Formats: sequence, structure tokens, C-alpha cells
Amino acid sequence: MPILITGILIFLARVIDVTLGTLRTLSIVTGKMKTAFLLGFVEISIWLFIISKVLEDILREPILGVFYSLGYATGNVVGIMIEKKISFGHTVIRVIIPLAEKQLADKIREAGFAITTFIGEGMKGPVTELCIACQKDESEKIISIIKRQIPVPFYITEQAIDISRIFRPSFQQPTGWRSVFKKK
Repeated sequence: MPILITGILIFLARVIDVTLGTLRTLSIVTGKMKTAFLLGFVEISIWLFIISKVLEDILREPILGVFYSLGYATGNVVGIMIEKKISFGHTVIRVIIPLAEKQLADKIREAGFAITTFIGEGMKGPVTELCIACQKDESEKIISIIKRQIPVPFYITEQAIDISRIFRPSFQQPTGWRSVFKKK
């Protein structure tokens, strides 16, 4: 097999194996045991095949080491891009705002997200901390609401390993027999 084709195959296989490794690590962090097991099995199977081929031929064709290394680096990037698209797990967003900015919490609640607020003391006086637990894929929407209200906000996002539940208010208006219980 020509060296270029071998190199491209090693590169592609390495991209796949490192991408799976990145997703496996994220599965471990979010507590998805079965997913981590399956990804780990496939990842190491591919890696064993690749490393055996590279070690067998690297002294004759050192360029295979370059293909191997490029595949590794590319696999990290691809794994991160995929994780951002599928957004495993939950996140907690903490926003620190001046005490007078209460309408931000109202805007986020209007968008359907539950918030807990805390009054505190900042460097320049009283502040409010907004704490929002959400699906990771919803964090972009929340941050865009924040940035529309406060041009240069201070916020922190944290990976939430375990959340008992996420509160989401229902915006569906009661109809039929349920409307009898609707308060006016």
C-alpha cells in the first residue's frame, strides 16, 4: 500500500479514536457509565490497530509519525466540536448584577427558566447573584438574554455533575376542564 494512503488511513483512524476518547472523558465526567464503557472499548480497539501499524513501519517511513500526530491533534478539536453540538449534561450559570437590575431575572423567567436570587455585597456595593440550572444546550439562550439586558455582564458557567431536577414553568394556557381551575 502506498505510504500516502497508509498515512491518510492512520490520520483518519486517529481522528476517530481521539474523538471517541474526548467524548468518553465527557461521558465519565457526566456520569454516563454505559456510554463511557462502549466508547472506551471502541476507542482502544482502534488505537491498538493504529499503534501496531505505526510501530511496525515508523523506522522505514518516519512520515507516519506525522500523520499519527496530526490525527491526534485533529481528533481533540473534532471531539470538542461534537461535544459542543450535542451538549452533554447540565450547567449552572451564575450572574452577578447590580442590585437595581432586577428586570434581568424577570426576563429570564419570562423565557421559561427558573432562577434563584441571592443578595450580596460586591466590590462597589450591593449586588444580586442569579443562579440558573439548565440543560447545557440551553445556556447559550440564557446568556444571550443576559447580554441583551447588560452589555458587559459578569457570569460564570459551571459543569453540573448531578442535578435532582430542573424547574421549567409551563406556559400552556389551561383549556377545557382545566380552565375551570384557572385563577382570575
